[in-house]
Amino acid sequence: MIVVPVKEGENIEKALKKFKRKFEKTGIVKELRRRQQFDKPSVTKRLKKERAVYVQQLQQVED
Repeated sequence: MIVVPVKEGENIEKALKKFKRKFEKTGIVKELRRRQQFDKPSVTKRLKKERAVYVQQLQQVED
């Protein structure tokens, strides 16, 4: 459960902004989106490998 302490006289928009920031940090939405669809382990491995190759190419170009 996320608790956002609100000080006396604090603006509600500020409190909402704090809540949204804390909620985003927990990663709940990201996890829900990831769980909406099942990916086979082979597909996950392939995507991870493709990403690693891409990142490595970017680093080589940078150097």
